[in-house]
Amino acid sequence: MGLRDNHMAESILGYPGISGHERCESYLLVHAETSLGNGLRASLYLLGLAYCFFGLSAITARFFRSMENVVKQTREVVEVDPCKNTVLVRHEKVWNYAIADITLLAFGTSFPQISLATIDAFQNLGQLYAGGLGPGTLVGSAAFDLFPIHAVCVVVPKAGKLKKISDIGVWLVELFWSFWAYIWLYIILEVWTPNVVTLWEALLTVLQFGLLLIHAYAQDKRWPYLSLPLTRTEKPDEWVPVEASPREDKNIDYDDSEILQAGEEEDSNIADIFSIHLERGKDPLYQNVPNYDPIESCDGNFLKKSIQEDSNVVSVWKQQFLEALVLEKAGSRKLDNLYLRLARISWQLILAPWRVLFVFVPPCQIAHGWIAFICSLIFISGIAYIVTKLTDLISCVTGINAYVIAFTALASGTSWPDLVASKIAAERQTTADSAIANITCSNSVNIYVGIGFPWLVNTAYNFIAYREPLRIQNAKGLSFSLLVFFMTSIACIAVLVFRRMKLGAELGGPRIWAWATSIFFMFLWVVFVVLSSLKVSGII
Repeated sequence: MGLRDNHMAESILGYPGISGHERCESYLLVHAETSLGNGLRASLYLLGLAYCFFGLSAITARFFRSMENVVKQTREVVEVDPCKNTVLVRHEKVWNYAIADITLLAFGTSFPQISLATIDAFQNLGQLYAGGLGPGTLVGSAAFDLFPIHAVCVVVPKAGKLKKISDIGVWLVELFWSFWAYIWLYIILEVWTPNVVTLWEALLTVLQFGLLLIHAYAQDKRWPYLSLPLTRTEKPDEWVPVEASPREDKNIDYDDSEILQAGEEEDSNIADIFSIHLERGKDPLYQNVPNYDPIESCDGNFLKKSIQEDSNVVSVWKQQFLEALVLEKAGSRKLDNLYLRLARISWQLILAPWRVLFVFVPPCQIAHGWIAFICSLIFISGIAYIVTKLTDLISCVTGINAYVIAFTALASGTSWPDLVASKIAAERQTTADSAIANITCSNSVNIYVGIGFPWLVNTAYNFIAYREPLRIQNAKGLSFSLLVFFMTSIACIAVLVFRRMKLGAELGGPRIWAWATSIFFMFLWVVFVVLSSLKVSGII
């Protein structure tokens, strides 16, 4: 079937080039799946999809710990005091906190959606129409980030406790680029080249992510003419973690399943992914190996420390394999209720395959955590590929439009890392900066990278191979969802501004205020999901 004929054979999924019967005859594991009834197949695929989301949550735990080590990296700065003529040596963090929030944190927590959209783009190479699964998931994920995650974060602080954004300038910059991202997407779909994406539009979309980074850094550093004249109430390096228990043994790796129960218990061992804002002392687990000069270090310190570091890495990696086979650590939970203990063991059995698989992610002590960081992203991409296959099959056997599944199940499941990250920040940080910044930054990353990069791949391929533009499947439905999202977003931000003016903080406060805000945010999410689903299904 030729390129120009592909889009004529559209299935109920909204995917061009393959008929519904042909796609439903495909299978995930064994050919015998096609002989099962559609109801049974849908149930099995839904269970598989949920299990993939558990895997995403488990690997995200390791990703958070690797990212923590990346952002804790410091460099030695040597200065000479002109008054005393003495040499001063200080250590400063390599990563700027605003840039780390946008790149490592927001990009990492959004990587499941980005991987899904990128895989969908490669699967649709050579076709006139872009895959709808990626854009639908990313727009739905943005709505999930803005509404349900805000709804959770606003009730997380203890009764009466208020947490506000301290650096309002950086947040306003991030908020502006977040809103502009969706305005820009609407301009592409409805104004400049309706229902078509050109190579230049895709390229400009990706390049705007760089502009976001520059603008956020300029605001953080208060560059003249490029920043808002707003002062922060307290410096980021003065932030301290709250409601976080100290780690009892820093040489033992943490349970990956803890990410699924973030904040469930006061002594849960969850990596503090926001340590970039802290000035903590030396941590044996993350201490860098000093760069001694072998010629000057004649006492053997360099060799001794290197051996100790290598031994520590090997022992930690060995501990990872051992803990993957242990259902429950001795004395880790003092549960008097037998049923709760059985429930926890059952949960550990369910997660056991993921735990065994993910122990192959190297310890985060190696190369400042970069190897573990990259390996975690590779695992996330692999799970995202399975998710795309499962979603394809679910949409086929149930007849549900793929956009509807993307707006709901995929958006919620792939946004779980965002929810966990913001919840941890709302619990452990003295301010609301990281919790809310993660939401706004993730939404920007979803458009500029999550949609921009796949479109760039598709448009470049079509331009080089066929000199044809990239058409957007169900562009009207996507544009309508953008309008609904924009209107509900204004209502969400208006509530946050009202809380800031009335209570003096965006998160927390009296329980009645917190719960009322949370319920309203959830209502906005329901409005978005219902209206968007009805539009893409052709009902309205």
